[in-house]
Amino acid sequence: MPGAPMSGPKPNVLLICTDHWPGLLTRMAGHPVVMTPTLAQLARGGVTFTRAYSACPSCIPARKSLTTGMTARGHGDRVYTDGVEWPRVKTLAGCFHDAGYQTFCVGKLHVWPQRDRLGFDEVLLEEQGRHSAMHRGVPDGAADDWELYLQDKGLAGQEYASGMCHNDFVARPWHLAEEHHPINWAAREMCRAIRRRDPRKPGFWYLSFSAPHPPLTPLQAYLDLYRDVEIDMPVVGEWARSFDALPLHMKERTYASALRGAPRSEVELARRAFYATLTHIDHQIRVVLGYLREAELLNNTIVVFTSDHGHMIGEHNMWCMTPFYEMSSRIPLIVAPAKGDSRLRPGSVDDRFAEFGDIMPTLLDLAGVAIPPQVTQLSLVGGRRREYIYGEHGEGLSAQRMIRRGRYKMIYYPAGNRTQLFDIESDPRETVDLAPDPAMRQELDAMRALLVENSYGNDEEWIRDGRIVGLEAPRFEGVDTRGLLGQRGLRFM
Repeated sequence: MPGAPMSGPKPNVLLICTDHWPGLLTRMAGHPVVMTPTLAQLARGGVTFTRAYSACPSCIPARKSLTTGMTARGHGDRVYTDGVEWPRVKTLAGCFHDAGYQTFCVGKLHVWPQRDRLGFDEVLLEEQGRHSAMHRGVPDGAADDWELYLQDKGLAGQEYASGMCHNDFVARPWHLAEEHHPINWAAREMCRAIRRRDPRKPGFWYLSFSAPHPPLTPLQAYLDLYRDVEIDMPVVGEWARSFDALPLHMKERTYASALRGAPRSEVELARRAFYATLTHIDHQIRVVLGYLREAELLNNTIVVFTSDHGHMIGEHNMWCMTPFYEMSSRIPLIVAPAKGDSRLRPGSVDDRFAEFGDIMPTLLDLAGVAIPPQVTQLSLVGGRRREYIYGEHGEGLSAQRMIRRGRYKMIYYPAGNRTQLFDIESDPRETVDLAPDPAMRQELDAMRALLVENSYGNDEEWIRDGRIVGLEAPRFEGVDTRGLLGQRGLRFM
């Protein structure tokens, strides 16, 4: 039976979110290379959810679920819709604000308009040079707070002078002093925000690292940590050996990457740089937790660590986010309650199906704050469990759908009417596609029925009379690569 909430002062809340961190890449998940000592220690003080997924694995729709507690169907975005205002509903920060909390965000929000605070009292943005749509045509017309910090340090326009790309995995060491790195900046500003708190009020602090999302510019010190470590290479299933064999949308997503077809040395460098970035974040989390400890706030603070989604980083020959393969859709999720709250058992592992959007009702539940009526995601406090996860991303020829139930996962692409089935328990890296196996027909039929049950809107293009028929896939002719996947240039302010 679940325990009772703490009596006494309301708990503080520290929500730590990253971008692109796959759930497979932690010590707790059994990865043989990645160094995450802080997360391992945090997990001993909380609950690790081993089957947590991003049900719409790209930044904007996932973060809408985080901040509203709604599914993609509920908040209306399953296609990464930029330049559109977010739903006018009670947000996670707004709920805490109304309950008497000070609410502060440092890092990435990825909202529109860019200075929408989503209910936070104060926000310090670091948006990786992603300037508001209102300033298109003026590359440096809407600097975020990290860029303004660099201007104050006499480094205006230098943040992207390394030449590394925000959507690709070319890599080199960070080109400025360590203290100017966005990971250090975010951790430092969060400590400063906590120091400036009103001691009469509890705090809701959202530390939103934009990393390990590229650009891949780790500090040399962290690259050196992995210098003598053998880097594991991407796993590639038989079904993905040939680029031509990939589903249409996966070809579109990965074709333009500089790492497609790259030699082993470049792939190894990309993964080494990615792992170095993960460890850099892990160590900076220590700085924030250390500040809370020295401020005598840590015992009464709920701490959550997670990511909006993962990234394929070369798995199955893909260099992209949005797929429903484990490296892209499975996320890390650790929930450490305030000391004395017996509803979550420290050091435990929970294998129920969890979603990124469950974080809002879970935190409100732990803090004793009312959950608004629009929230359809589940609190992970107590014993409620879902039977399966329905995942969706994209529409039309770009649509991808997932059913994750029991030990199996079905991935469906309407383009070409392509179905895949994996046994995640025996084949966690999805190397063997079981869909052609006649013995799996009953399981597939049950999962297809769930897919039809969850369909809506223009899904009717590929579902007729309750039967999945798919769409004719056009011949893949390549994609325009002139923009180098959103390359940033030199800026002058």
